[in-house]
Amino acid sequence: MSEAFDHVNEAGEQPGGNNVVPLDRPVAVDPADLDIATLGPCRITSPMAPLLDSRRTTEHYIDEDDRVLLDDTLTKVTSRGVPLERLPGLEPCGPRRKIYFDPSKTRVGIVTCGGLCPGLNDVIAGLVRTLTYHYGVRRVVGFRNGFQGFISSYAYDVVELTPQSVRDISVDGGTVLGTSRGHQDPEEIVDCLERMHINVLFVVGGDGTMRGAMQIERVIAERKLKIAIVGIPKTIDNDIPYIDQSFGFQTAFSRASESIRAVTVEAKSTANGIGLVKLMGRHSGFIACYAALARSDADVVLIPEVPFALEGENGLLAHLRKRVEQRGHAVVVAAEGAGQELLAGDAATDASGNAKLGDIGPYLRERIAAHFAEAGVETSLRYIDPSYAIRSVPANPYDSVYTVRLSQAAVHAAMSGRTAMVVGRVRRRFVHIPMAMAVSKRNQVDPHGDLWMAVLESTGQPFRFGD
Repeated sequence: MSEAFDHVNEAGEQPGGNNVVPLDRPVAVDPADLDIATLGPCRITSPMAPLLDSRRTTEHYIDEDDRVLLDDTLTKVTSRGVPLERLPGLEPCGPRRKIYFDPSKTRVGIVTCGGLCPGLNDVIAGLVRTLTYHYGVRRVVGFRNGFQGFISSYAYDVVELTPQSVRDISVDGGTVLGTSRGHQDPEEIVDCLERMHINVLFVVGGDGTMRGAMQIERVIAERKLKIAIVGIPKTIDNDIPYIDQSFGFQTAFSRASESIRAVTVEAKSTANGIGLVKLMGRHSGFIACYAALARSDADVVLIPEVPFALEGENGLLAHLRKRVEQRGHAVVVAAEGAGQELLAGDAATDASGNAKLGDIGPYLRERIAAHFAEAGVETSLRYIDPSYAIRSVPANPYDSVYTVRLSQAAVHAAMSGRTAMVVGRVRRRFVHIPMAMAVSKRNQVDPHGDLWMAVLESTGQPFRFGD
């Protein structure tokens, strides 16, 4: 399958790191790669049919044959040189008049995996309410502590989920189901689903979680079972490709901007003060960029997509010293994955198989302090790492609304027999995306795009330190 197609997110930039494609030229994609797998024909009248019939004159009704086009400009559409019906597009989300599963006989499972992110409890609550109120599903269970919850050796009980039990969970951060990282045997997971007669499993997590969900779906297909696997993609770093924005991201950069404000106050309150904030962003610098733009206090933003040099006339350290001389203080915002080329890695990985990063925050703190000491400039350096405080907070109102809509879209998809797919929003339209496409690449800040240009304009820093 193709690994890329054009995508311009809400900030106007096209992600893709160094593999940048001009915005007026579409990337080749086989429309068949965007097809959504189904368990079979839908023959059951949906409990939502009366609601749909009463709104027939609105866009609420989903045309089964409609598609949300990938191309958003006339230039890209015409340059494909194919008939209208051959243009690649994504299946729209929404309730169908006919569904696959009989709600009265359907049992549903929910699992949350990976790191914490604002909005996880909102997703759980949204799934439970939509399943119960709109479809009449009688049993929804949560599996504890990620994929470990399916494995008998961990001996975790399942959690009975009802609208009453999830009524107030959205006010708390984290996930009431718990979470974990790491691979678990998909065969044993499917054994558990069979024993419990689960018909639908909603998986909430990032790219590693979705790869695990794809392995579960593969075993289900091999056993010829009728179990739908539907994902709600989650990453605080906003690095899931093709979607406008991942849930929790707005909450994260809003809270991160408060840390920038705090460290700026500290830096301004001392002679030659320097503030340093390390934010989330292993491979993608979206949180650092958006948080810095929200405050406009940062003098430097460092992201994984743009390497930088410390030493030399055009290096970061010399730039900081000039800023301190000019303004009396300076503020640096660094994504956790920035500057890894400066740190000696040991090739270790975490439970999810992700490479363990060097800690750029303490490294920068030490190098900046040493540089100013060698230059004979007395300074006061304040360092903040708010990562865990940000991950654990409840979702803000924007993300709360977004998660509700994602969970509703996921339920509609699952009840209509869709599987091996995730829900997401592309250019403000909620769509179904094959899981394979959702994990095929990583969304990154384009160093030549509008977002990074906006950061450079805001901070006044050069395009790259050391050039």
